[in-house]
Amino acid sequence: MLASLVSISLGAILVNNFIFSQFLGLCPFLGVSNKMSTATGMSVAVIFVMTMASAICWIINEYLLIPLDLEFMQTVAYILVIAVLVQFVEMFLKKAIPSLYSAMGIFLPLITTNCAVLGVVLLNTQNYYNFLESVVYGFTGGLGFTLAIVLFSSVRERLEFADYPKAFEGFAICLVAAALFALAFLGFSGMKIL
Repeated sequence: MLASLVSISLGAILVNNFIFSQFLGLCPFLGVSNKMSTATGMSVAVIFVMTMASAICWIINEYLLIPLDLEFMQTVAYILVIAVLVQFVEMFLKKAIPSLYSAMGIFLPLITTNCAVLGVVLLNTQNYYNFLESVVYGFTGGLGFTLAIVLFSSVRERLEFADYPKAFEGFAICLVAAALFALAFLGFSGMKIL
């Protein structure tokens, strides 16, 4: 069991990273990664939502949808759970950390439509993970998202002062940097995990 959890964890963080390997969740990744503080705040929110969505959606699937033969409603049910969790995070940040709430702007509610969050719960179902494996996959998927956005944010902060050709000014250099990160993470695809 421990070997399975380690394999799931390393796979979610490095080998099958949602951003750099599966290209899921790019909208908040590119939109919020211009400052380290907003990237960190988004990371914490995504970790929370992915972990809680994995746990709640597994329970709903196992004890409601499958017994009632409503598996075709999985996507709708999962999106509703994710929307409620994101609304909770949004209300919490608005009250507790208003500066982070305003800095994240439109990208905070976009966690609801973040395909990485929906992807993690759908992959839990597709891979037939049990409850613990689902929660671990959700949490480590969020850690993989955090690793990606924090690394990319540090590079984007340095790019503001870098000297590069005029053709790469603006968003183009960000896409080049993201592509280089994706190539670097591609190196983990040959890694044999347990």
